[in-house]
Formats: sequence, structure tokens, C-alpha cells
Amino acid sequence: MSKKQKQTLVRILLSFALLVVFSLLKVDGYLKLVLFLIPYIVIGYDIIKKAIWGIFHGEIFDENFLMAVATVGAIIVGDYAEGTAVMLFYQIGELFQSYAVGKSRKNITDLMDIRPDYANIEKDGELVQVDPDEVELGSVIIVQPGEKIPLDGVIEEGNSTLNTSALTGESLPREATVGDEVISGCVNLSGVLRIRTTKEFGESTVSKILDLVENSSMKKSKSENFITRFAKYYTPAVCGAAVLLAVIPPLINLLITGNDPMWTQWITRALTFLVISCPCALVISIPLSFFGGIGGASAKGILVKGSNYLEALSEAKYVVFDKTGTLTKGVFEVTHIEPVAGITKEELLEMAAYVENYSNHPISKSLKEAYGKAIDASKVSEVEEISGHGVKALVDGKWVAAGNRKLMNKLQILSADPEKVGTEVHVAVNGEYAGYILISDVIKPNTKAAIRGLKEAGVKQTVMLTGDAKRVADYVAKEIGVDVVKSELLPADKVTEVEKLLEQKGAKEKLAFVGDGINDAPVLSRADLGIAMGALGSDAAIEAADIVLMDDDPSKISLAMKISRKTIQIVHQNIVLALAVKFVCLALSAIGFVNMWWAIFADVGVMIIAVLNATRALKYKD
Repeated sequence: MSKKQKQTLVRILLSFALLVVFSLLKVDGYLKLVLFLIPYIVIGYDIIKKAIWGIFHGEIFDENFLMAVATVGAIIVGDYAEGTAVMLFYQIGELFQSYAVGKSRKNITDLMDIRPDYANIEKDGELVQVDPDEVELGSVIIVQPGEKIPLDGVIEEGNSTLNTSALTGESLPREATVGDEVISGCVNLSGVLRIRTTKEFGESTVSKILDLVENSSMKKSKSENFITRFAKYYTPAVCGAAVLLAVIPPLINLLITGNDPMWTQWITRALTFLVISCPCALVISIPLSFFGGIGGASAKGILVKGSNYLEALSEAKYVVFDKTGTLTKGVFEVTHIEPVAGITKEELLEMAAYVENYSNHPISKSLKEAYGKAIDASKVSEVEEISGHGVKALVDGKWVAAGNRKLMNKLQILSADPEKVGTEVHVAVNGEYAGYILISDVIKPNTKAAIRGLKEAGVKQTVMLTGDAKRVADYVAKEIGVDVVKSELLPADKVTEVEKLLEQKGAKEKLAFVGDGINDAPVLSRADLGIAMGALGSDAAIEAADIVLMDDDPSKISLAMKISRKTIQIVHQNIVLALAVKFVCLALSAIGFVNMWWAIFADVGVMIIAVLNATRALKYKD
């Protein structure tokens, strides 16, 4: 509890004690008024001050004005205890709301506690702590066990285990070694790391995440905009209605029926009407619900840039994917080895790795990584690289050729026709065909579950757009279960395809595009909702997107949709609850069926219930 909250609690307890004591005293007249003004001023001076400030600054019709008029009016007509009690319970509600908002902010701050306090650099053989903002691009920083990585970079020396949970929501630590890229915000758990920075602090992952979270509340959802517009007209309307309620019935009694006008009774009803009308439950609970939903999503490694995007996600019916790096890993790996009779898979892979040893081509790297053993370069000689075909070399006394089908045809060697899809590397030894190896962009482990989850979440159509060859695209689409696939597309073609889908969807349906590359930025901007892969995605894609998945896991999209729908459900519950109770109590107060105590429930009670309900958005369990 903050210092201000503690002070408010002390005022509440003191005012309550004074109210109880003075209610038991047998006093009347001005003495009673003076006594009850003491607890009233103790508990309500700040509300009165805000109301007066609002009047002088043109912001009249807010909850402070309504509460001040209602309670001062109650005291004027002689309801001293009721007027003080209304202010007391209103402050209790405000304290509760302040605590709930503070708790929500603290939860999000804890989840996003990734801002590094310092960076270690080496000067004259000693470690010096400097502000991360002062570290220049390309500098070497040292990160010791237990410290946060302050800037994005590449490990130059050291091995360690990294805790990425604050960024990705994933509790499983990740191994990191020399040559690996690391992002700021991760916690180094074991070894000492020397990291060469690849971004300045202002451009680093941690800075962008903090900026996204801090600015997410600036973009309002339709529900929040509705409440803002509603309050703009609602508050003056109820103030006018209260004035009419205080004046019209007494005048009718006096001028038409000739009866006692009963001014006190009707003024009291009008004041009760004002207390009930205060829109605190709506004004507070709805932004708090979205704030909680955004915080709950961030705990799962899903960054939402605004409550409007969280709301739009609940209406997504079309989800369009880029392929490479989004549905697949974007890394070539050996996926199938098919040797001829008499040769083992290990032998075929070894020959291919040796003959490709001097090449830096991605396919060559994939073969060497799959082999996984040290290559004795002295065994390889007379290397001949045939452009667009492959490589020939003398390996341990044998002529080995490795390359595509065109190389085999050039060497007049009959090659096999693979049944599976992938980049083909055919191998021949001493002019005899030895078999083939397939290298493919591997489908991410959670991709199938991601597509299945979206369909379970009510998505009408999943679409994959890719620049890859039709055969490869069709294979991947069939494997993962997307509804539609479009292949061999240029970046501009992707925009065209998305625009076609935007034209065919319903007015209340949203289209989300999921991508990771710099070429996806135009499509991310064009879609109703852009979702980017955050861990390996390009800066341009992350900037253009509305939602960022920090661990590149496509299955998090359906989870984000569930969080979104839960949040919207809570928002709608609060709107219905608050308006239903308000309008029923307003009608009853106008005809004298409810008094100030009911007014307290209608205002403070509903606010507490709505705020409690809103805090549920912070936690999501599948």
C-alpha cells in the first residue's frame, strides 16, 4: 500500500470513529451540524477541492462534482449522518479502486521487470558499471551470473543458461553459447558472457517492449470510447434530471394541487438520484479490465500495443500467415537421408559433409551441422565448385560429387526421384550413385497445434502466403492443415491477396496477418490486425505490427484470442451490471423507494464489484 493510500485509510478510520461517536450523542441544532462537519471535512475535503477546481476549469460534470453536490445538499437539508456516510463510503470505494489499479500496475511491472539498471564494460582491466544508454554500438559488455543482459548482441566468449521468462512467458531456460544472438531483458543464470552489442539501448528489445507497454493505454478500444462518449452526455443529463426532480414535483404540489410542496423530501430524492448516477463503476472498471488483459497477455509473452487491438483480436475470423520464420523455423536442416544399398546413412552424410567442407552456402552449412563431427580438411583435395550444380572433390582417395539433379545429369549418373519435399542433394562416389539427402525449412513444433487452436477458437479461414515454390508450399500447407495456400508471391502480391480477403470478410469480422520478415511490414500494416514474431522477427515487422509474440510461437495467437475474449466478456459484464443497477436505482429513487444508503450501494458497491471483476482479466488459465 502506498503512502497516499495509507493516509486515506487513516482518514477513513478517523472519520468513521467520529461519525459513530457523534451519532450516539444527544445533540441538536447548530452544535450537531458543527460536530458532523468535522468527520465530513476529514473524509471529504479533497473531493470538495477537486469539485471546485473542476468548476473553475470547465470540467464540471464529473464524479467529484456529483458527490460534492449530493453530500453538501444532504447536510443542508439536515441529513448530516447520511451526507457524511455517503462521502465516507465513496472514499472507501476510491481506496479500494486505487489499491486494485495499483496492484494491476505492480503485477504488470513485475512481469515486465526487464529494464537493466546498468551495463558492465571493461576499463583498465576492471569492470565498470555504466548506464546502458551510454554504451556505444559494437562495444563489448560483460554479463555476470544473476545479471540482466542490458543490450542486444552476439556472444563472443562464454557459455550460459538464460532465463527468458520475462520476455517470452516460457519458464524453461535456454542454452546460449559463442556466436548466438541474445536479446536484452534475459537473465544470465550461470556463466560469465562477453557480448558484442548489435543495437544501442534505445533500439534494443527491452526498450521497445517497455515503450509498447507504457503506451498501450493510449490507444482506446471501442468499449472505452463508448464509455467516454456516454459519460459526456450522461452526466449533464442526470444533473438536469436531478434539478427537475427537486423542482417540478414540489411546484406541481404547490401550484396545481395546493398541497404542501415538501421541498425537503424532493430535494433529498434529487440528491439521492445524483449519488446513484455517479458513473464511477464504468469509468474505472472498463479501462482497468483492458489494462488487466494486456498485463495478462504480457505474462504469456504476448505484447499488445493497445486495448483497441486486444478488442479487435476477439473479432478475428481470418488469419493469414507468412510461411518462412512464422510457420517454419526459417532454418534449413537435414530432414531425410536415403542411401542406396550397401551404404549407411552415416556414410552418405559424411561424404556429403566432407565434399561441401569448403563451401559457405547455406545448404553446405546444413550438411556440416547435421554431420556434427570435426572434418579433417587434409582428406579433401582437388575441390571443384560447379556454379548452379554442386561440388566435386577427392575425399580420402575417392571422387565424390554432391549437388542437385543437374549435376548428376552433367556427370551422366542416373539419380533417384525423392518422394518427399525438400532441397535435394544427390551424392555420387567414383561415378556411382550413392543416394540423396533432403534439406528442408523445418515446420515449427507448435504450428499444427496453432492452426488447430485457431479453428477451435472460431476462426473461419486460415491462409498461408509465401514466395516459396508451389510444391514446397503445398506440402507445408497439407502438413499443418491451413485452409488456403498461395505460393510464389512477391511482397506486393501478398498485399493484393490480403486486400482480396478484406473485401470478402464481413463488416464486423477482422483479418489478422502474422509475419516476421521486413518484406511482411506492408502487409502487417494493411491488415486489420498485424501480429509479428518478436524474438527473431525483423525490426520493421515489429514496428508495423499491433501485437508481438515474444517467443515466435504461433500457437500463442489462439491463446491471445482467448485472453482477448475473456477481457471483452468481463468488460461487457461490467457495463451491463453497472447500467442495470444504475437505471433501476435511479427510477426507484425518483419515486422515493430508495434512500441515501441504497445510493451508496448503487455507487460504491457496484464500483467495488466491477473493479473486482475487472482484476480477473490479469490471470488466464487455459
